[in-house]
Amino acid sequence: MTPQEVESADDMRRLVEERGAKNITIAMSDMHGLLRGKYISRDKLLSVLENGWGMPPLILALDFDDVIMSAPEGLDGSDGYADVMARALPETCCEIPWESPERNLLMLAEFAGDMEALCPRGIYRKMAQKAADMGFQPYHACELEFTMFEETAASAHAKGYRDLTLSSPLKTYEVIQRQAVWSEFYNELLDCFDTMGVAVETAHEEMGPGFLEVSLAPQVGVKAADDAVLFKTYTKALAQRMGRLVTFMARWSNDADGQSGHVHISLKNLAGEPVFRDENSEDTMSDTMRHFLGGMQALMPELLIMLGPNLNSFKRFVPGIFSPIAATWGYENRTCALRVIRGAAKSQRIECRTPGADANPYLALACLLGAGLYGIKHELEPSAPMHGNVYNQEVPEGQRFRASLPARELFGARFVETFAATRDFQEREFRAKVTDQELRRFFELA
Repeated sequence: MTPQEVESADDMRRLVEERGAKNITIAMSDMHGLLRGKYISRDKLLSVLENGWGMPPLILALDFDDVIMSAPEGLDGSDGYADVMARALPETCCEIPWESPERNLLMLAEFAGDMEALCPRGIYRKMAQKAADMGFQPYHACELEFTMFEETAASAHAKGYRDLTLSSPLKTYEVIQRQAVWSEFYNELLDCFDTMGVAVETAHEEMGPGFLEVSLAPQVGVKAADDAVLFKTYTKALAQRMGRLVTFMARWSNDADGQSGHVHISLKNLAGEPVFRDENSEDTMSDTMRHFLGGMQALMPELLIMLGPNLNSFKRFVPGIFSPIAATWGYENRTCALRVIRGAAKSQRIECRTPGADANPYLALACLLGAGLYGIKHELEPSAPMHGNVYNQEVPEGQRFRASLPARELFGARFVETFAATRDFQEREFRAKVTDQELRRFFELA
């Protein structure tokens, strides 16, 4: 039996027996998408499969540097940080390529009971269940950008994450010569995720020094988020094992473009038939797709912290670095936040270009799926599509202030326009600069 064939606790027991496993790794996502867990013995695994895994919910209150963040009851220590039950997920079993045969199995887990309401994977599954209740299956594909450095974790830390040596000094977008030079890394990367059962569709040089992008294959439901979390975790681990360093920070330098985590999303009905295309519609969008798009556009400004969850995330939302900064949409328009991709029924979809590579995949996918389902439920209509380059749209806060009739009535139109313009300037200046504190907190782990 292979890890990818495991579907139940009995399958997991059989695999462990066949492999002669002594230890396995069990892990779960924190609020940031970091996998936290431990090695457990074979005997402990058998107990966990039967009874669950005691895990402190404290992991959901930890910041990147393990500072306990301010949090409401349940994560504030009022219960003495007692363990709560997590359920093991045998169907997520995979193989870690470089571990010894007796210790190369990994299994994910998620909080159960009351803490399921705060568990990132549980939040996504809640949205997937809502989709099923409405008659839909969600399909997602994630694109993840990262930058590679000729540094170790120790050398980067010693330099304060400044003046680092990139793996390439040149911008080499999809230049095969560069791919050939780095074939060792690419081969190790692709072999790693082939072994782990994480399907990689494309991998290539992006538009920046040391800048790379990988597109993961579309998956049904939570498998897409599982794959993205595993990809980020083990790409960082692989690079360090090879004496290098990669970062998924939304923006790691004042001089670099932002690093995105674009998400492609579509729906099928429960029979597996695509529901986003209507041949009789002038723009080929079905009512379902149009309302889904309307929900995403309407709720994205309110749900933005699920797509850009860190202080550094907002340094990517500035004009001029290939990141959309307003809830716009367009047909095949990569400068919009929401790109409608028309094609055959099975490939027609929406790409959300707002998430950064630092986003927690479970929460980013839950956000977009939930917003789209809200749009279907309430039959929300999107705005008119945008044409041309709309990267430099003003930030939503300035737009809302400018559009406020009470503000104009109270303070005068001239003041409103002037004040909004000066605030826009300050925000652009703040977001454009990456601070030392951000680098220390997010560079290695985001």
